[in-house]
Amino acid sequence: MEHVTTAPLTREAWAGRRRRTQQLLDRHSFAAHLLRLYHALLQVQEPAFLRALDDRPEWPALARYVADHVMAAVVEATVTAGPPALAMAAPARLRQGQTEEVVARWLAGKEQPPVDEYLARAAAGPVLEALGAAGVAAHARPVSERACPRCGGQPQVSYLSDAGEALVSGPRMLVCCRCGESWVYQRMTCAGCGEQSTGKLPIFADDERFPHLRADACETCRRYLITVDLRRDAEAVPIVDELIALPLDLYAQEHGFSKLVPNLMAIG
Repeated sequence: MEHVTTAPLTREAWAGRRRRTQQLLDRHSFAAHLLRLYHALLQVQEPAFLRALDDRPEWPALARYVADHVMAAVVEATVTAGPPALAMAAPARLRQGQTEEVVARWLAGKEQPPVDEYLARAAAGPVLEALGAAGVAAHARPVSERACPRCGGQPQVSYLSDAGEALVSGPRMLVCCRCGESWVYQRMTCAGCGEQSTGKLPIFADDERFPHLRADACETCRRYLITVDLRRDAEAVPIVDELIALPLDLYAQEHGFSKLVPNLMAIG
């Protein structure tokens, strides 16, 4: 399957993320703790993205660059807006040191404690977005067609878009959990294992509360992925709207499915 990727992230995209976060905060109080933290992180991540655009750190020095220039600001934002447990754990982890190693393990795809995973993702994500394919792909090649063509990361969320033509379905896109890249992926195919049998791909939805969201599950690998339908809500921003899918997450997990990749706040 040929990958077709999206254009590089722009400054307007950061404004769109902030705008959508505020919209969802006004509508969904049950997810306020996640959205408030994400809103605070955006104030750190956009400057980190812009600085990395200018600095263009080389891959061998990337972990140190992130640890030196982004990590402390992520911790500060977490203390300001994060839930109490995370707000206490983040600065404690920073005081322990070795944050470069934390980022390096995340870049290598190695498992680590949830707080380390959160800090590394929040700090390194915008830098990877800034570097783009030229700065990442040669060092982290995808292991399958289901992996990000830029960095090899797994999909965090998928979305459906409008093709702009009557009777023509828009593409299904997957969004990388590591660098934010989006790429085309076949509909009705599990993003975790490639299962294509319709009878093994249940869909969980709540059309009354979240008409533009659903959980696409797979009975073969027992995993699921949140899908955002932009045809039903053109203002949606997939990586932001995925944060309000908590009820769908819980429902899928109650039925024995695990999320393909927990989101930034380790939900799922």
